[in-house]
Amino acid sequence: HVQLVESGGGSVQAGGSLTLSCKASGYYNCIGWFRQAPGKDPEGVATIYCNGGHVYYADSVTGRFTVSKDVAKNTLILQMNGLKSEDSAMYYCAARNLPGCNAWSGFNDWGQGTQVTVS
Repeated sequence: HVQLVESGGGSVQAGGSLTLSCKASGYYNCIGWFRQAPGKDPEGVATIYCNGGHVYYADSVTGRFTVSKDVAKNTLILQMNGLKSEDSAMYYCAARNLPGCNAWSGFNDWGQGTQVTVS
């Protein structure tokens, strides 16, 4: 079981930037960010291997968001630039043990989420 604690959400104007962090504890193969806006289905944002390699992005955030991992601190980071109103959502960190990291399914452990609001 992986424990995940997100931080860094907040309110920002369109075009601005925010950085989200997710402190992880426990073993996992792949870790990533997901988001869910009110009335919408959950959406994968970005994933990365536990060693910090091979990132995978949703088309909607490619070129604006950057996912990285501080391996020593076991912390996942999401740098969000050029934020748009449609990026407003609750952002969740999630981890999976299954092989591979190029999919949005199979994530069994989830954090509590952090709210991002873009106006």
